[in-house]
Amino acid sequence: MERDAACSQKELPPVKPDMRVQFAGIELANPVIAASGTFGYGIEFEEIVDIEKIGALVSKGLSREPMAGNEAPRIVQTASGMLNAIGLQNIGVDDFLAKKLPLLKRYPKAKVIVNVFGYQVADYIQVVERLNDAEGISAYELNVSCPNVHEGGMTFGADAGALEYLVAKVKIVAKRPLIVKLSPNVTSISQMARVAALAGADALSLVNTFLGMAIDAETRQPRIRNITAGLSGPAIKPLALRMVYEAAKAVRIPILGMGGIVTAEDAVEFLLAGATAVQVGTASYADPRAVERLVKDLTSWCKSHDVEKVSSLTGALAVPWKA
Repeated sequence: MERDAACSQKELPPVKPDMRVQFAGIELANPVIAASGTFGYGIEFEEIVDIEKIGALVSKGLSREPMAGNEAPRIVQTASGMLNAIGLQNIGVDDFLAKKLPLLKRYPKAKVIVNVFGYQVADYIQVVERLNDAEGISAYELNVSCPNVHEGGMTFGADAGALEYLVAKVKIVAKRPLIVKLSPNVTSISQMARVAALAGADALSLVNTFLGMAIDAETRQPRIRNITAGLSGPAIKPLALRMVYEAAKAVRIPILGMGGIVTAEDAVEFLLAGATAVQVGTASYADPRAVERLVKDLTSWCKSHDVEKVSSLTGALAVPWKA
């Protein structure tokens, strides 16, 4: 009898970790999100990635009118990273609503976060107002951190007063959770995080790219037509981790961490630093299936480390030598 009971216990399937996370009132099936600018509008990846298996996807930044972006060359590989100066090329909010969002309805379980960009406060407001009545959108991500446009973007993200005004105005009209994507190109990420939170942000995304450049020593010319560009990839991970950690200590709203995430261990580090979920961006250039692979790898990591709920990792950084 005892032997039979022991055998039956061994035959029980292993308990799967609970990969769900709650983020700004939205339940995500897992904390892995495809980052803006690296996953198209989502639908372009439908034959490569199972969109319903990832936590969410963030669209390319949408503006009021279509934008052609910067002139080429606008992407260059660097040591452990990538510089890009795409310049927020996009089809505009109206074409997104007419041509892209309807196709995503084929995946009812998919969580779609729309990245919003503007040159002026009124631009942001008008884009959000156009999106408000559309179905199939879970949240807005306010892009105040793009370093590759000459107006808007980082202009808001680097000035506390401008950021506060913008977030407060957009919050008034937004009918969905408002995520503010912060710039790392600031003196104090903690200050900017507090400003966004107090102005009404429901969550934060950080970090966007660091301003950098590359030069061709032979031609003595910049490798990017825009001269400067945004640095992303593994090279920025230590900096991004530090900023997520500092922001998480400064505010009580949830954080989407990003910056050089490639492996499950990378994602875990961001969660431990205080992120509720993570975004995967540059890794998708090397491996278009990176975001779905990371879901599988993170689940396996949780199993092998006896983590019953992935949400328990958020903010669980242990600092034994600190009183």
